[in-house]
Order: sequence, then C-alpha cells, then structure tokens
Amino acid sequence: MKKKSRTLLWVLLVLLAVGTLAALNFYGTFYYNNVKGSDKPQDVRIYRNFNYEQLIDAILQTGAIDNPKTFQRAARAMKLSENFRPGLYRLKPGMGNKALVRMLAKGWQQPVRLVIPGYYRTLDRFAEFLGEHLEADTEDFKKALSDTALAESYGFRPETFIGMFIPNTYEVWWTVTPAEFIERMHQEYEKFWSGSRDEKALNIGLTRQEVSTLASIVIEETKYEPEMPRIAGVYMNRLHKDMLLQADPTVLFAVGDPSIKRVLNRHLETDSPYNTYKYAGLPPGPITMPPVVAIDAVLNYEHHDYLYFCAKDSFDGQHVFAKTLSAHNENARRYQRALVRTPRATS
Repeated sequence: MKKKSRTLLWVLLVLLAVGTLAALNFYGTFYYNNVKGSDKPQDVRIYRNFNYEQLIDAILQTGAIDNPKTFQRAARAMKLSENFRPGLYRLKPGMGNKALVRMLAKGWQQPVRLVIPGYYRTLDRFAEFLGEHLEADTEDFKKALSDTALAESYGFRPETFIGMFIPNTYEVWWTVTPAEFIERMHQEYEKFWSGSRDEKALNIGLTRQEVSTLASIVIEETKYEPEMPRIAGVYMNRLHKDMLLQADPTVLFAVGDPSIKRVLNRHLETDSPYNTYKYAGLPPGPITMPPVVAIDAVLNYEHHDYLYFCAKDSFDGQHVFAKTLSAHNENARRYQRALVRTPRATS
C-alpha cells in the first residue's frame, strides 16, 4: 500500500513538474515581456511586398526583441505567416509576444506625424518630401500629383493644385496610398476654408485659389510676419487699380531660378504668364505652397494707400512703403546706395 502511495505521489509530482514547465513555457512564449526598454521609439516598417521571412528579419533587426526564439515560436503558433499587414509599428517596452503578434496581424499601426512645412515651389518637390516619409515612393506621388483629371475632380487646374495642400501637422498612416493621401488633404482643405475664411475671401473679392496665389507671392516677398498684411494690401491696391503687380518673386518663378538675388532687366523680359511685369493680374497659380500665416495675411490684408515697397537699407528683412512712384524711386536709390556701401548684403 505504501509503495502504491509513493508511486502515485511521484506520478503527481512529475505531472506537476511537467505542468509547471508547460505553464512557464506558455507564459514565456506568449506573455513574458519580450520588448526591451529604450530611450527612443523603436519603430519597424513592414512593406506591402514583404514575405514572412522579411517580416521576422525586420522585427529582429530592430534589436528590440529580448528573446528572438520565443517571439518566433509565438509567431508560428499564432499563424502570423498567414495573416500580417504592412505598416509602421511601434515596439513598446514590456510588450509580450502575443501582443506583438496581434498588433502585426490586426494592423494596429503607429500613425506618422507628418509636418508639411510648405514653401515647396513645385508638386514634384512635394512628392519627394512625401516619398521620404511614407511607404509609397516619390514616383508614385509624382504620378498622382501630376494627374490633371484628378486635380480637376477636386476643382483645380494643374497650376493651382499645389494650393490644395495646406501646410500643417497631420497624422496619417504610413501605408496611405497617394490617392488616399490626396483625398485626406482635400478634406483638410475644405475644413480649413469653411466658415470665416470663405466669408473673408468673398468680402475681398477673391476666390480661394486666388487667395492662395497671392499668399504665395506675399510669403516669397517677406518672412517677417507683421509685414505680411501690409504687403498683401499693396498688391490688393494694385489689383484694384488694374496695375501690373510687378512682383519680383513671380519673375524668379518664371525664370526657374529662385537662387537669383537681384532681378535684372533681362529677367523682366521673360515671356511667361507668371511674369507679372509683363502680364496683368495674378499669375496662373501659386508660385509656392503658401503657409497659413500668408493666407491669413491676404484675407486680413491691411487697408492703406501704398502702391510700392522695397527692402530697407538696414538689411533686416523689412521693407519701406511708398504711395507714389517718386517716393518709391527714392527709397530704391537709398537701398542701392546701401548695397554699394555694404556689398556683403547681397551675398
């Protein structure tokens, strides 16, 4: 009897040991904290064309996985090879294998904080920026942004399409397609304009696209924000008087060389609808992607009688304004004399 009891006890102990080991193995495989701590975000990008082996390699190459074997065991057990989604994923410290595999299988991405700074002169350059930050490559974005039919479907021409993209900070999925991104930006554009901005545009007699075009000139004329509404007012006065805008930045855009520091007579002869020394009214579209501050400067332009402005001889980025051509010419001569005295100001 005692022998049977001892045998039963040993069987129970063995079963308990086996059960304990199985439980520990189960816990270690699925629930043990397997993502190391880090002072900075540990992100991994899983591309659409990745196979299962590339997925595993991408995860392990982050160096964030404490025990690669248990991760791979959990991935196999949960059939990750049959069901994983592309995306940008954040490996959070303390995350267990089960949570990690579920994240990859469910497509629980980390959004990209996309800061669009503006000042892009062309949609091609904007496409390069997007290609650097999102999964789709630059050529895919260039193709979409140059699609005339797509631009027209949103009420734009190719020349004005750049004005639909409002510089701001957005959260988007890394896997967003060019078409999805453009649709999202159109929604943001409508949200931006609805309400008071539309009312202000109507009150000053400009369309949304005309406001963006004038704002692009204003931002190219000055980066000094307090001056923007006054410069916008100069151009509004010239439009109301049917005067040529004679905006130097439009000439640089027409020439195709924004690095030019002084506009010369030969530049003014450039035959382009963007050359506002030759063609009346606003150019066909924005000469750069205007930031919000410039758009609002146009919508809230300063009412005054100024028709001219030129750079101050203090070279501080500010301007001096004039109501008459003679006063403007004197301001210009003062600036030219200062240039002669301080040649470094042109470098």
